[in-house]
Amino acid sequence: MLGLNEPQVWTLIGVFGTAMFGLVALVLTSIRGQFTSMRAEMTTEFRSLRTEMSAEMTGGFAVLGARIDSLSTRVDHLDRDVQHLMNREFGENHG
Repeated sequence: MLGLNEPQVWTLIGVFGTAMFGLVALVLTSIRGQFTSMRAEMTTEFRSLRTEMSAEMTGGFAVLGARIDSLSTRVDHLDRDVQHLMNREFGENHG
C-alpha cells in the first residue's frame, strides 16, 4: 500500500488536480460563449421587434385616425338624421 509520502501519489494528485482545473476552465469558457451568443441573438431580436413595432405603430395610428374621421362623419350624419326625424315628428318649434 502506498502512503501519502510517495512521489507517485503526489504526481497522481497533481495530474488529477490539473485535469479538474482544466475541465472547469473549459466548461466555464463554453458557458460564457453560449451566454455571449445568446445575448447577441436576443439583442438582434429586440432591435428587429422594436423596428417592426415602430413601423406598425406609425401605420396603425394612421389607420386609427382614418377610422376616427369615418366615425365622426357617421355621427354627423346620424345627428342630422335624428334632427330631421325630430322636426318631422314634433314640428320646427319643439324646444
